[in-house]
Amino acid sequence: MLKVALTGGIATGKSHVLDLLRQRGVPCLDADSLAHGVMAPGTEATAAIAARFGSEMLAADGSVDRAKLGRVVFADTAARRDLEAIVHPAVFRAIAAGLRAFELISQPPLAIVDVPLLFETGAEQTFDRVIVTSCPPEMQVARLIDRGMSESDARARLSAQWPTEEKAAKADYVVRTDGSFADTERQVEEILQRLTSSSL
Repeated sequence: MLKVALTGGIATGKSHVLDLLRQRGVPCLDADSLAHGVMAPGTEATAAIAARFGSEMLAADGSVDRAKLGRVVFADTAARRDLEAIVHPAVFRAIAAGLRAFELISQPPLAIVDVPLLFETGAEQTFDRVIVTSCPPEMQVARLIDRGMSESDARARLSAQWPTEEKAAKADYVVRTDGSFADTERQVEEILQRLTSSSL
């Protein structure tokens, strides 16, 4: 099974591309969704986050209040690194388990994992191919503002990640998402054909 990572900067269209791949029957994992599970009530990571950042970072149900924690860690590089040291190992264990399950249950030719901080964590080494979604930084900021984020918060999120051009330079495939939806879909079709042929 070909293990393929999907990454790119925030608001570059990763979720849309992942949805297009899912619609085409490709088994997919989403690191953000797995991170939600890692930060659910009663997990080791949640306890470690409360110990490091304070119990006020927990919601009433005992899960991590991601919005509240986000405001802290995106304003403080050391705090963000501490959070990543807690969360990333747990998320990557969940990814490995998910990929193993795909192999055991359905034996697909390839599987896709959406990993936002792939290069930042050095995790690209664990995948056979990398797809990067890309659009201009000002478009990323505009999309984040459309989602209700302030411009300063949007720029802080961008500065916490590698520039999209650097990610694109390291990718096996790049999906440009600054055109029409049809254009994005065409690129995804082409990449999927190439991935399927290379996994045979």
